[in-house]
Amino acid sequence: MTTVRTRFAPAPSGAIHVGNARTALYSWLTARHHGGAFVLRIEDTDASRVSEEAVHLVMDSLRWLGLDWDEGPDVGGPHAPYRQSERLDIYREHASRLLSEGRAYRCYCTPEELEQRRREALAAGRTPGYDGRCRTLTEAERAAFEAEGRPAALRFAMPERGFVVHDLLKGEVRFAPGSLPDFVIMRSDGSPTYLLAAGVDDLLMGMTHIIRGEDLLASTPRQLALMEALGATTFPTYAHHPLIVGPDRQPLSKRHGATSVEAFRERGFLPEAMVNYLAILGWSYGDRDLFTLSELVELFDISRVSRNPAMFDVQKLEWMNAHYIQQLDDDELAARCLHALTAAGLLPEPSLVRRAMPLVRERMKVLTDAAPLLRFLFTDDVEPDERAATVLTGAPEGYLEAAAAALERVEPWTAANIAAALDVLAQGAGLSRTKGWQPVRAAVTGSTVSPPLPESLELLGRERTVARLRAAVARAR
Repeated sequence: MTTVRTRFAPAPSGAIHVGNARTALYSWLTARHHGGAFVLRIEDTDASRVSEEAVHLVMDSLRWLGLDWDEGPDVGGPHAPYRQSERLDIYREHASRLLSEGRAYRCYCTPEELEQRRREALAAGRTPGYDGRCRTLTEAERAAFEAEGRPAALRFAMPERGFVVHDLLKGEVRFAPGSLPDFVIMRSDGSPTYLLAAGVDDLLMGMTHIIRGEDLLASTPRQLALMEALGATTFPTYAHHPLIVGPDRQPLSKRHGATSVEAFRERGFLPEAMVNYLAILGWSYGDRDLFTLSELVELFDISRVSRNPAMFDVQKLEWMNAHYIQQLDDDELAARCLHALTAAGLLPEPSLVRRAMPLVRERMKVLTDAAPLLRFLFTDDVEPDERAATVLTGAPEGYLEAAAAALERVEPWTAANIAAALDVLAQGAGLSRTKGWQPVRAAVTGSTVSPPLPESLELLGRERTVARLRAAVARAR
């Protein structure tokens, strides 16, 4: 039985898009479900687009999602190297072989000539595409171009027959004879094109399943023809999934907000939630929405992916993220919140963060929600915001001084005793608990929204609590 081999082959030019991350996930799940191998291959032949920083960012994002690879640029493998920029000699060798066997030919057409013929085709109502002009050059014509010093690209000679792609999601996709023009496999500067490099690598690396977006479907018959010309007798199974769209039903892009894995990570989403959400963004199993990674490995089948585009719903992702936050114990949740608190410019004390988790976890949709909720604990810069300032202005005269004096006498300093003291204070002023506690909350936290007040003050400590109340009194004078 053939071992399933899948790959994810990004051309990193920045942070990994959630659409590409879903492709990686589907490929990884397919390999893991069948006990096969998952390969990471970096398609970096275009040095003008790909940066070393982006390569590492993609790898870091995949690791954050929990997607490991069996072969890749950092772990090696039997088909190394796994960066296309280090495989250029391999592509040149295969291109030369295709040329010598008459399956490719030199093309001397200049970009200007190609553009002119494209315009003429459009004007005449024809589908633009290479017209095969250099395929039938005589030896004399070739010699004249060579003598002229014209640079030559290498073009693959497509068979003049139809092609059928057997796609796991789209079924049989037919390409009529003559609908697939000859295509460039080596540019005039000696660099390989995507069609050649990816086709050669998929063949040499023994890929059995290629899962990718439907925007690459048109390249599939070309790569099948190229593999066939190189002697392949078995071919990968393809699955071209629909793209992810935004609320306007257009392909997800930056105009819809955060679209990269890194952006969602920085916003405080958990990898468990991202993986779960990306998995069901087009794939389903009954009426369930929530799956652990191990459950996805057990249940995932690429053939169950929908043929319709999936709409990215940030609200559903937030709901799912809140669910996973609630599944974490206080120690783990505190550990994950530390980065968000630090990124917000705070200096969190880990044990205090841990003690605060029961107070804030139910109010959190994302990890970054911890920063505004807990800011008052890790900074003494609690200048009241606009709403808090209004509450303080409306407090009864002498109320905050009385609050400071009452809380200074609380012993022991526990949430229950603090609550009792605040209630006595409010009742003495003829205020409800809500109206009596709000000026204290505003003075101590700088906000009208905080975790439960007595528990917050217990964490803050008597000295800091009383100092903030007296500072609020001083500001009002």
